[in-house]
Amino acid sequence: MKATNRSDVRSPQMVFASVSYPALCQDCGAESECHGVQALVDGRLRWDVEVACALCGFAAAICGGDLPSELRERILAEHGPATLQTIGAPTKRVVLLRVLRSELGLDLVGVKAVLGRVLSDDYTGTLPEVERLARKLRAAGIAAVAVRPGHEAQVSRSSRTGDGPEGRGGRLGDQADDPGPSHW
Repeated sequence: MKATNRSDVRSPQMVFASVSYPALCQDCGAESECHGVQALVDGRLRWDVEVACALCGFAAAICGGDLPSELRERILAEHGPATLQTIGAPTKRVVLLRVLRSELGLDLVGVKAVLGRVLSDDYTGTLPEVERLARKLRAAGIAAVAVRPGHEAQVSRSSRTGDGPEGRGGRLGDQADDPGPSHW
């Protein structure tokens, strides 16, 4: 067994999407600035929202638990949905079903509906959500990528000829969506 130097192991890049929007300060009622982010860090989805009021100095940071639907909708509205694309998946349906069911927590009926959307390149979500699923599929031997809006030409059907995880024109989903907050 060959020993591996820790520096030789490539860790996947963090993937995130962030939004900024106005909100009323809960202390003074003035308009304040909110910054929200969802990130895929070390294989886990994380999120936070920070708010700061320039008038009264109120500041807060909120994070943890499930992504609030309002933040998810803001991210999708600003960045558009990312699409999960696979190649060779029809020949690996059992593996695909197992990963989808495990990662999405679905029953058999639900996972079959999602499978149809995945196979028709119609499964969408935020970039971090879709990239997390793409990474799980790649780990299970299914070539998968998260395709961001406006980047479809970089991962065309003709460039996705390989059978391995890298066989679809590279790992587009590993690229950060925007600079976002520096504290990640």
